[in-house]
Amino acid sequence: MEGQREDEILDACVELITEVGYDRLTMDAVAKRARASKATLYRRWETKASLVVEALVRAKSSPHIGDHDTGTLRSDLLSTFCGHDGLNKAGTVVMGSVLTAVATDPEFATLFREKFVAPKIAVTQAIYQRARERGEIGADVDLEVIGPALAGILLHRSFVLGIPPDDATIERVVDHVILPAVQHPSCDRDQ
Repeated sequence: MEGQREDEILDACVELITEVGYDRLTMDAVAKRARASKATLYRRWETKASLVVEALVRAKSSPHIGDHDTGTLRSDLLSTFCGHDGLNKAGTVVMGSVLTAVATDPEFATLFREKFVAPKIAVTQAIYQRARERGEIGADVDLEVIGPALAGILLHRSFVLGIPPDDATIERVVDHVILPAVQHPSCDRDQ
C-alpha cells in the first residue's frame, strides 16, 4: 500500500473514532470513509485494534508530542506540552474516544500502551533525565512517578472535571505542581 493511501486510511480512522468512538467503529466504516475496500484494510491490519492504534500513532489529527531540548526542565515541559504539539482539543477528543477501549479490549489496551503511550513516556523520561544530568533535579526524584504526572493532571482536568487544557493551565501545573515536586527534597521516611 502506498504511503499517501495509507495516510488517507489512517486519517479516516481517526475521524471516525472521534465521531463514533472505538466500540462503534468498524473496518467497513473506515473502508467506506477512505474509499477503500475492506480487503485492502485487512491486508495491512489484521484487527480493528491494530488499525486504530496505528492511526493514533501516525495520523496527522492524533495527539503527538515531540522531545524538545531547550536547556531547562521548565522550558522543555512547556515547549513539549503547550501549543500545537501538546494535548490540544482535537487530541483530547481522540483520547476520550478510545479510553473505554483501554479498559474493555485487552488487545487494544496492550497495543495502545506499547505503541502510543510508551513513546510518550520515553519523551517525558528523557526530559527529566536531562534535567537530572543538568543538576536541576536530584537523583532521588522518582522519574517513574513524576514523568506521567503532568499528562495525568491534564487528562484528569479534561475528562473528569470537563476543563479542556490550555497553555495557561499547563504553565500553572508546571510552575505550581511539577517544579515544586521535583525540586523539593524527599521526605525522610525513617522518621
